[in-house]
Amino acid sequence: MTANTNLEPIQSQFGFDSTAAEVIDGIDLSGRRAIVTGGSSGIGVETARALAAAGAEVTLAVRNTDAGEQTAADISATTGNPVHVGLLDLAEQRSVGTFVSRWSGPLDLLINNAGVMLPDLRHTPEGWELTFATNHLGHFALALGLHDALAAAGDARIVSLTSAGHRRSPVIFDDINFNSRPYEPGVAYGQSKTANVLFTVEATRRWASDGITANAVQPGPVAATNLNRHLDAGALAAVQASAPYAESFDESKMRYKTAEQGAATSVFVATSPLVDGIGGRYFEDCNQAPVIDPDAPNSTIFGVAAYALDPANAKRLWEVSLGTASSPIQ
Repeated sequence: MTANTNLEPIQSQFGFDSTAAEVIDGIDLSGRRAIVTGGSSGIGVETARALAAAGAEVTLAVRNTDAGEQTAADISATTGNPVHVGLLDLAEQRSVGTFVSRWSGPLDLLINNAGVMLPDLRHTPEGWELTFATNHLGHFALALGLHDALAAAGDARIVSLTSAGHRRSPVIFDDINFNSRPYEPGVAYGQSKTANVLFTVEATRRWASDGITANAVQPGPVAATNLNRHLDAGALAAVQASAPYAESFDESKMRYKTAEQGAATSVFVATSPLVDGIGGRYFEDCNQAPVIDPDAPNSTIFGVAAYALDPANAKRLWEVSLGTASSPIQ
């Protein structure tokens, strides 16, 4: 398979209010295998549930395996299909390597769903800023380690969850780890979410000939997820107030999605025939998003910044990230 070179934006009949169950209705995933990182909470649960309901063999890759087993049991009970659980701590390269070493056979869908936002500056033992290490480098190493399994599927898809927060910051290659600039949670998170988009651009360029495409998904404003679990109410309010799209957080105007609605775009991009052979694109509300100027006045949470799709940035990030991964795949 090669990447679909049709540059027309992908548009569907689904939108903001669509649920994961609605977008996957009529799609049969029997015989296909999927991994969902962070699949024991929030939209990860509903992503896994929809894939399992369509017949996929789903593995939840999670830090807390007790919570994962409870979630797996619930999904199995509601779908009638068994769900597996694997230990994965994306902040630890050793944990990623162990997870990869235990995987065997082809992999059709890799849903890079897990994410974190941290209130203060922390580094991994290797010196990487922890938000970036978790949200990007862990998923990068996971995808590299699973490359052969994805290639064996023949038409595999990677879905990487990003955020409107990517418009807070491009990847600052000269100081990814905040060694010489003040740490701001929203900026660190934004940089990592830009990295998630750039990964899909370069992964598609490198791997489409192997039968692997990757796309980025912005799930939208979802109520009550674990993403902000490390931030107290004041810290979260400060992050929101400093965003370029701060007016979008006006509670009198804000519309939130349920977890089932938040999972819809991930499930759509992972399974819709409209996305066959499509890679390196950014989706929101089950449609390809427009490219926007993140510094424009009256900005909303919708749209993707051009720097997040820039091929030169994507190639540079890949080369930087390779220094953290043990996989021989390039």
